[in-house]
Amino acid sequence: MRTGIDLVEIGRIRASIQNPRFVERVYTPAEREFLFQRNDPAPGLAANFAAKEAFSKALGTGVRGMKLNEIGVLRDELGAPYFELSGGAARAAEGLSLSVSLSHTGDVAAAFVLAYSKKGDI
Repeated sequence: MRTGIDLVEIGRIRASIQNPRFVERVYTPAEREFLFQRNDPAPGLAANFAAKEAFSKALGTGVRGMKLNEIGVLRDELGAPYFELSGGAARAAEGLSLSVSLSHTGDVAAAFVLAYSKKGDI
């Protein structure tokens, strides 16, 4: 079992999302569709960014061999976050189960990721 945690300043993301290239490079189309429907998308986008970083920490690889927009953080029908992985991120997490928790205040977003293998070999 491995864990990853990350904190992100919401104001930093609020400024960064003014650049469409940043948004496309970091977020999946499904994330953009969901989060930009909100009155203020910055807290959710910051929480998702934190989850992407926490994911890479839980794997122990950093963001090597994958792109941030291959790590989708979506919400189920009850609002619980989950990962939707593609490309290098999916390959890096092959054989693992993942759990993610998100939170934010007015200024900071946080994410905690738990990565585990049913075989117990990570």
